[in-house]
Amino acid sequence: MGNTFSYAAWTQTFAIPAPALTEKNLPDQSGKVHIVTGGYAGVGEQLVQILYSNGAKVYVAGRSESKARTSIERDKAACSNATGQIVFLKLDLADLASIKASAEDFLAKESRLDVLVNNAGVMFPPKGSKTAQDHDLQFGTNCLGPHLFTKYLHPILKQTAATSPPNAVRVIWASSLGIQLLSPHGGIAFDAAGKMKDIDQRPNYSQTKVGNILLAIKTQQLLRDAGVVSVSFNPGTLRTELARHTSGAGLVTWMLPPAIYGAYTELWSGWSPDVTIEKGITYIMPWGRDGTHIVRKDIRDAIDKTDMVERFWKYCEEETKPYA
Repeated sequence: MGNTFSYAAWTQTFAIPAPALTEKNLPDQSGKVHIVTGGYAGVGEQLVQILYSNGAKVYVAGRSESKARTSIERDKAACSNATGQIVFLKLDLADLASIKASAEDFLAKESRLDVLVNNAGVMFPPKGSKTAQDHDLQFGTNCLGPHLFTKYLHPILKQTAATSPPNAVRVIWASSLGIQLLSPHGGIAFDAAGKMKDIDQRPNYSQTKVGNILLAIKTQQLLRDAGVVSVSFNPGTLRTELARHTSGAGLVTWMLPPAIYGAYTELWSGWSPDVTIEKGITYIMPWGRDGTHIVRKDIRDAIDKTDMVERFWKYCEEETKPYA
């Protein structure tokens, strides 16, 4: 595992080619509608600015309206010549009971959704942190909330794909380099009841990021015939507030690339013509490259040779069923 991790870490952290898709060559997004969860900070905010400046209507989805409003003002000031729109969408991924209303709010306003960016997430919060439904905060925010929100949007994604060019409509899911080192053998450890084991904050986080890969794969299976692409991505190791709960993080973050590079990873994942259903890409690495082959071998084997995708999907379905 050590050599596999070293190679993966090097190729995803240091030996990274220049991004192929940036704000400079992104096609015009006029008439397109996108959602970016957690779009008022870090990587998400940088992506919102790129899309907004290229003419898109972007919904910034999150639980704090005050933070979103402040961010939107920053975005507008930074992109004074933008022709797009930015709209706040109330979305609390840590409260499953609220998600239906958030999806219905969006669906009442829009008749299309071109790209859903499941960008929001939490990493290493204080041990014992829980969601409104008493799930581990990382599992609830990183997996259960996005799973339920995305399911509510399946119909509008399929509807949009029916009148769009092939592979243009997408769902993209934030994974992490952490899957390589911190996740248990096979990516996720299930207990006897079929639930994800509570190990410790770091491996728990990495399990949720493996979970995002599994959700991307299952979503692709479900929406493939409709022409909707679903992929996961590692945005990169960056200077963002994601690691705000990590002790000593400030000592090294100054050495890391700025958040805009993570936005370039997301941009390639969600908008590059090189990403297609036919290519079978499941994991994208910085700053926009097919990284399916670089996922740790025991995780790839669990995906390819066991029922892990179905087990995790069933687990998420059971936990969200009361709110579906």
